[in-house]
Amino acid sequence: MGATEVLSALDRIHGTVSVIGSMNADYTVTAQRLPGPGETITGGPLQLLPGGKSGNQAAAAARIGATVQMFGAVGSDGNAEFLLGALAEAGVNTTHVRRVLGPSGTTVITVDAAGENTIVYSPGSNAQVTVDYVESVREALVRSSVLGLCLESPIETVTAAARICHEAGVKVLLNDSPFTPSLPAELVAASDILLVNEHEMAQLLGIDEPEDDDWDAFDWGHVLAEMRSFGFEQAIVTLGGDGSVVLDATAEKPIQRIAPVRVKAVDTTGCGDSFMGTVLAGLASDMTLSESAQLASYVSAYAATGYGAQASYGNAAQIREAFAE
Repeated sequence: MGATEVLSALDRIHGTVSVIGSMNADYTVTAQRLPGPGETITGGPLQLLPGGKSGNQAAAAARIGATVQMFGAVGSDGNAEFLLGALAEAGVNTTHVRRVLGPSGTTVITVDAAGENTIVYSPGSNAQVTVDYVESVREALVRSSVLGLCLESPIETVTAAARICHEAGVKVLLNDSPFTPSLPAELVAASDILLVNEHEMAQLLGIDEPEDDDWDAFDWGHVLAEMRSFGFEQAIVTLGGDGSVVLDATAEKPIQRIAPVRVKAVDTTGCGDSFMGTVLAGLASDMTLSESAQLASYVSAYAATGYGAQASYGNAAQIREAFAE
């Protein structure tokens, strides 16, 4: 399927999405090399960019046309307005975001000349996204067609949000990231679709990765069977620059390989989140899981051509133009 045909799906984005979780201010500095223990080195200019996996996913879905509500917490510092302003600029409704005392979520990122990095995550206000908060926003949370979850919030909060939305008939898409191999049984039962990368999939299911990274010759039928035994009838396994695989036991074709979209990447920060946000928007707009993943390949590829996470996300017109040729 060509780019024009896949990207025509952007005309069909109309659905409603809820995302609950993290918003982070990303402090990033580049240096020739990463410092050793106890060592001080000189880096380049410090950049402050909006991030957080959940905030990124919400921004990506909104930029391509979905109606998105963000749920979570920001602090009482200057970063709170910065994060909310960035989401609002992307078109995300932040009415229900809670404000708490103390710092907002932050990450401190050091990147070397080869692109290797170290990241320190300080949850800040994200740690105060509690079960009580989820209960307080229940009515607004279930107004959407799809709920997006990741694991940068307390696991009991993520589980409560999944349960509330699942019981209300809202489709739940869980991104097991930051990765945990021990997902609560209640969270698995309340989640409809799992999104993981190839390494996370292998760890979660106890499956060996191919030694030569030949994912095309991999036994995806075995993965689907193991995924169903784990508790998911539907899943997407992303393969970095090699595309993705859609596993859907409910579809006529249960295993679909989604081809990668090749671009000249300058920064892959937040590309996975733009993929997730696009899948959320697609599912909310009555697209199939494979249609959503195909569109997400283009949207996330576009994000790789710009710097930062939310700062690199395009709207429908920009993405169409980028792949017009």
